[in-house]
Amino acid sequence: MTVSAEKFTRQTLLDVQPLTPNLFTLRTTRDPGFRFRAGQFARLGVTKPDGSTIWRAYSMVSSPHDEFLEFFSIVVPEGEFTSELSRLKVGDTLMVDRQAFGFLTLDRFVDGRDLWLLSTGTGIAPFLSILQDFEVWEKFERIILVYSVREVRELAYQALIAELAARDYLAEHHHKLQFIATVTREQHPHALSGRITQLIKNGELERVAGVAITAEHSRVMLCGNPQMIDDTRNLLKERDMQLSLSRRPGQVAVENYW
Repeated sequence: MTVSAEKFTRQTLLDVQPLTPNLFTLRTTRDPGFRFRAGQFARLGVTKPDGSTIWRAYSMVSSPHDEFLEFFSIVVPEGEFTSELSRLKVGDTLMVDRQAFGFLTLDRFVDGRDLWLLSTGTGIAPFLSILQDFEVWEKFERIILVYSVREVRELAYQALIAELAARDYLAEHHHKLQFIATVTREQHPHALSGRITQLIKNGELERVAGVAITAEHSRVMLCGNPQMIDDTRNLLKERDMQLSLSRRPGQVAVENYW
């Protein structure tokens, strides 16, 4: 991925928080001219020791209204980009493309009653941005955030998710949100056990949510592991739920940069 010099800004790292040995969050300054819709991603650049620059796409965790940018990253073993990114410390510089990208945004849907946000791993990032923007709370009657991880310690941003209910601007809407965690490699009393696709197949996800996934009422956003996205899309197709395109509104939206 090549980005010319005039297309990016240099931002300063304000905070870096490790979650596990392989997961961390980072917060940077935000250029006043950088605009994005909740759910979009930025292209981030890091400089290697040899002076070359590598670029990768990262969804914003932060709200479009925040004065900072926040991202959620995994450290890929021997990964060219994340190895460099994970070495950065507060005060270091990160390059950010001036333009935001992506179509995992609420304008993909023209209608719908229930919004399902299905995520694995760091794929929860765009959904946290969407949940911090007021539009989603007005548009849907129910919002079901599903977060699948391998181990309990990988359940990030629990404080942020819980704190949403206390925000003044959500006083009349916070009851709409239901959070469902699922862990695939451990048992946990406050989480389901199994992959998202398995929980859709056996009906457990809908049973716990107390609402069915239907083409008439449900709108589904998917972000995370590519296999999860493909498998879930196939399951939704069986329910006559199609990808939402600009020329053909549908019931499903995905992020494709993985």
